[in-house]
Amino acid sequence: MLTWVFSTIVTGLLTLLAFQRMFYPYFWDDLNYYLKLRKVGAAVKSRMKSGVITYLDCFVHQARTTPGKSFIVFESQVLTYEDVDLRSNKFANVFKNEGGLKQGDIVALLMSNEPDFICVWFGLCKLGCEVAFLNFNIKSKSFLHCFQSCGAKTLVVGSDLVSCREEVLSSLRDNGIDLWVTDSSSTVKGLHTLLDKVEKASGEAQPPMATTPAKLMSNFLFIFTSGTTGLPKAARVSHIKAVMCMGFLRLCGARAGDNIYVTLPLYHMSASLLGIGGCIELGATCVLKKKFSASQFWTDCQKHKVTVFQYIGELCRYLLNQPKTEAETTHGVRIAAGSGLRADVWKEFAKRFGKIQIREAYGLTEASIGFLNYTNEIGPIGRAGYFNKRNLPFDLLRCDPSTYEPIRTESGRCVRANKGETGILVAPVSAMNPFLGYAGNKEMSEKKLLRNVFREGDVYFNTGDLMLQDHRDFVYFRDRIGDTFRWKGENVATTEVSEILGGLDFVQDVNVYGVAVPGYEGKAGMAALVLKPDMELDGKRLYNHLVQNLPAYAWPWFLRLEVKTHVIHYIIQCMPVTLP
Repeated sequence: MLTWVFSTIVTGLLTLLAFQRMFYPYFWDDLNYYLKLRKVGAAVKSRMKSGVITYLDCFVHQARTTPGKSFIVFESQVLTYEDVDLRSNKFANVFKNEGGLKQGDIVALLMSNEPDFICVWFGLCKLGCEVAFLNFNIKSKSFLHCFQSCGAKTLVVGSDLVSCREEVLSSLRDNGIDLWVTDSSSTVKGLHTLLDKVEKASGEAQPPMATTPAKLMSNFLFIFTSGTTGLPKAARVSHIKAVMCMGFLRLCGARAGDNIYVTLPLYHMSASLLGIGGCIELGATCVLKKKFSASQFWTDCQKHKVTVFQYIGELCRYLLNQPKTEAETTHGVRIAAGSGLRADVWKEFAKRFGKIQIREAYGLTEASIGFLNYTNEIGPIGRAGYFNKRNLPFDLLRCDPSTYEPIRTESGRCVRANKGETGILVAPVSAMNPFLGYAGNKEMSEKKLLRNVFREGDVYFNTGDLMLQDHRDFVYFRDRIGDTFRWKGENVATTEVSEILGGLDFVQDVNVYGVAVPGYEGKAGMAALVLKPDMELDGKRLYNHLVQNLPAYAWPWFLRLEVKTHVIHYIIQCMPVTLP
């Protein structure tokens, strides 16, 4: 009898297992990831009970828990968690005593990747200031727009960026903006020096500010994004968003003993919140690079014993274009985490550089919707199984192919896209997934929201991204809608480029859009120009105009000239550069 019962149970389990493998092959992957998410969430709740609530709280807690652990490795410098804590205290005291900064003040930060980016940022956070990260590639007009839109009254600029910003700095100084430079001396009038004062400053910590769970819903940072149109927008990043980002590397499989290589710019969320924040959450070491170098990448990985690195799709393609070296297969890297990796590059990368787990992800600066491909499937950005949708709900909506507006029924409700059908990715706005909007741009903030989507009164955030969920529940990124495209890891607003080109006296009309280039991630810029009657294209002036007004990634690489009855297409020949 017992033998019969035992054999029946075994047969039933084997049948169930066969059924699962046939119809739900990723069940265990989905469940394991869901349990990981729950574990990370439980750890956050446990920290909150002891008063460790915000991103800064997590850093201070880590500095007290593992003070002697290496936190930042940069060139020949090594700073422990305690070193960064102490130095950020000094910056806080200088800003408070010399600059009069206080809780609630907004401070813009224009710095390259370096340890003091983090020390200045944390020092300002310790005063309760809200920091705005500025992209150091943008030119004067966009720079001034960004600075003004976030409402900052103070700017901290890196010493290496002063010489190329003197004109803008003079303009800000004349308008009463308080200017600081991370240097011991400066020849620029009106620029307060920091490093000489920091060396003499006290390392005493600021009195702790009251932190409550309610504070998680308030603004922590401003990070600029091109959004879907126009000049860059100051996206408000909530404290809860920043804390959620800190778990990313752990979910990718990183551990406390890892050396994590960060070469992406710190003014982006990927490096500052996912990368630096991920290291803090783990108690790991960040190997910080001033600027990505394809030729030095694997040598750096060997030198610093890198085990995890962050990527964007372009970075991986650059590595594949490098000549083969011994270091590219004798490194100790086991995980690469990032986004934007094309399937063909993914396959070649995995084949060439050894057994590195690729963890492709998708996320947004403005909202907390995100995906992570925790399987070995090449191509998708993540999965949309039952467990994942319980944790981070989202929907794909059918849209009009000409306007990309969501299709609504006669009752005014939106329609969900079917599996295998491309739709707009939207996510419900809630206390755990807030959208704080763009600073100084209420109209654009409202445009990102969809109301009465499935029922009266509901509110969804419109990502502006087209996605597809296949019949196996894998999610694929398809395209970005709106007046924007992505090139060299940056978002390019077509209206901004059009406005700049329209400033040339020989241009009558201009239209800018992105075009796919075989073998390249994202889209390159194409500018369709109509010249004024009796005027010719001046390539040299065009090139100089672009250099002065736009970062290189925003330049149109192709021109489409409409000349009377025919159209001329060609790559801009006047530029002393080629597609990478």
